[in-house]
Amino acid sequence: MSVAPRLRTLVVIDGEHYPPVVRAALDRLREHHDVVGGLFAGGREKLRAGDAGAGQLAAEFGLPALTLVDLRGGDPAAVAGAVAGAVRAAGAEVVVDLSDEPVLGYRERLLAVSAALAAGAAYRGADFSFDPPPRLPLHALPSLNVIGTGKRVGKTAVAGHLTRLLDARYGDEGGVVVVAMGRGGPPEPEVVPGRDVLNAEELLAASRAGRHAASDCFEDAVFARVPTIGCRRCGGGMAGAAFDTNVPAALPLVEGSGAALAVFEGSGAVAPPVAADATLCVAGAAQPPEYVTGYLGTYRLLMSDLVVLTMCELPFASPAEVSALTAGVRAVKPGLEVVPTVFRPRPARSVAGRRVAYFSTAPVEAVPVLTAALRDEHGADVVLASSDLADRSALADAVGRAAKEAEVFLTEIKAAAIDVVAEAAVAAGRELVFCDNEPRAVDAGRAGATGGVTAAAAGLDDLLLRLGETARARYKERRDA
Repeated sequence: MSVAPRLRTLVVIDGEHYPPVVRAALDRLREHHDVVGGLFAGGREKLRAGDAGAGQLAAEFGLPALTLVDLRGGDPAAVAGAVAGAVRAAGAEVVVDLSDEPVLGYRERLLAVSAALAAGAAYRGADFSFDPPPRLPLHALPSLNVIGTGKRVGKTAVAGHLTRLLDARYGDEGGVVVVAMGRGGPPEPEVVPGRDVLNAEELLAASRAGRHAASDCFEDAVFARVPTIGCRRCGGGMAGAAFDTNVPAALPLVEGSGAALAVFEGSGAVAPPVAADATLCVAGAAQPPEYVTGYLGTYRLLMSDLVVLTMCELPFASPAEVSALTAGVRAVKPGLEVVPTVFRPRPARSVAGRRVAYFSTAPVEAVPVLTAALRDEHGADVVLASSDLADRSALADAVGRAAKEAEVFLTEIKAAAIDVVAEAAVAAGRELVFCDNEPRAVDAGRAGATGGVTAAAAGLDDLLLRLGETARARYKERRDA
């Protein structure tokens, strides 16, 4: 009978427990674990020598080494750095938490979990367990992950913008291949060729065959115009792992693509199961701040090289809220670049002078700003604007009115865009035009205030291109190692 390997284990302890009680728990733990060190999280009520240092405490608890880390408030970056540093120094495979409140509450414990996962260690407690999400290696080319902190934060739009930039930069070397893992993706990884001409007929054919033709892989292929490998996933864990996904089966297609760089796009808050060379995190300014900087959002920030903060304007977020969220991100990971942005519609073909019915998944509060952009920047006469693309019952009424009032159906490729809007356009004999969402940088001093969009997103583009170079440089380092 095989014996399970003894994991190198770092323990979290506190001084609110009487030391003999902790030593007894450690003896039990050592039956199956190789305890290589500990983190003393604070609290000294039960310690006879209340001012004892790390060495004296290690001896009292019977540990080979002990790091003192006050996890109760303070500097989250310092706490995360200390936890991750202790994990790496000990070569720990798992952190076992023997502490309790009031030393470690929910916030403090999830910060410790995030730091341990980012350092590659699992984290276990009395009635909970976290494992680092799977991260498979890619050998033939550099890669970049695009992850999000939730659904409808604009991750696909940012990923598309990133992909267009990188494909233009590396086109002579093979360009970019994208892997998209949507909730409605195909049962087997499927290559969707990039299109020079947007083709609604092909999406309608896919929809009529019973497929989700508005899945992220189609949106990426249509707007980024690069080869896209469609995958699927089901379920999502707190740290971003999928319960089930076929992305691993797509890796041979990526390896053999001949591309200069691969972009893996996550789905909602689920991250691609790939050990990418660089990571872009897309977060929404309208989200509860703790979803971005707390819980296991902290883990996502620790794993990221750049944050694009979307919807940084009223009514989603005020200037003070954008500023506070940006500061919160940098408190978790100092030096992490945060770019505040907004979205503006970008029709795939000209709609100037046309009567347009516009369909999107944007919140109803955003519709006036988006329709104004279509009018002022693209010359459209917007006769109807619906934010009901994800609400099929409400959408049915909107497409009925659009057939009477509009010449052009302008729609995002999301939710019911193909099986409802595109089908209605065909039935009414109206032109169908797809609409992308373009991220635009916002002046830092005006983020949160409507109208603070910069004339060009040069700063954003420069950072995205630099991220591509970072991925390529890290790939070269690991290839040459």
